[in-house]
Amino acid sequence: MSKSAGEIVKLARHQDRITSLELFDQIFTDFEEFHGDRRFGDDPAIVGGVAYLAGKPVTVIGVQKGKNLNENMARNFGQPSPEGYRKALRLMQQAEKFKRPVLCFVNTPGAFCGVEAEERGEGEAIAANLLSMADLKVPIISLVFGEGGSGGALALALADEVWMMEHSIYAVLSPEGFASILWKDGKRADEAAELMKITAPELLELGVIDKVIPETFKGERLAEEKISRMIQKALIEKLTELTQLSISTLLERRYEKFRKF
Repeated sequence: MSKSAGEIVKLARHQDRITSLELFDQIFTDFEEFHGDRRFGDDPAIVGGVAYLAGKPVTVIGVQKGKNLNENMARNFGQPSPEGYRKALRLMQQAEKFKRPVLCFVNTPGAFCGVEAEERGEGEAIAANLLSMADLKVPIISLVFGEGGSGGALALALADEVWMMEHSIYAVLSPEGFASILWKDGKRADEAAELMKITAPELLELGVIDKVIPETFKGERLAEEKISRMIQKALIEKLTELTQLSISTLLERRYEKFRKF
């Protein structure tokens, strides 16, 4: 039996949801984390560095939440600040310099909306990522594996391939925010989620994303390790395809992909 959009929202936000660092550990080898944006500081909500996939170097970037309250607070509940996006951009530019593919893992309710984030240029940092990713001369694949919230998610998802896990969401704003705007009642979030078309199958049908990674088989939940192996296999296959394209073809295809929206 298929789940409602409201149920999928709850699964995407679940405390036990796999994290970026866990995915890095299960999919890649020899991950070496980098820190700092070389301008202000290090944002723990964004993790990234260099790793190996099937023996080849790749740059990996992810939004990191936690498994408990203390971890969530330390990671700002997966809400990146400007320096997090600038760290991600630094890693992407480094990847371009050394001709490494970029793999992004997204699970964020959105960018941090505190006053200090605005003072340090949150909007500009997100815009700079979008501008740079549009012209990045290496393949980019982004996976939304939990929440994909607004520009905070899009700043890591302007990619050649955008994938979602089965129990994830990708939206311009939260269902609670949508309900508050439309009906002045955030408690109607489940109703809003049904209207918003934010689940993976719906977005695949609309052409917003390119692939859905299954998390269940015949109604039964798959083990995390099996899901990670599927992601790993899919990444290897798609990168083999993308790395064979010329830079001009890669950029043209990326441009046409987002131009159609």
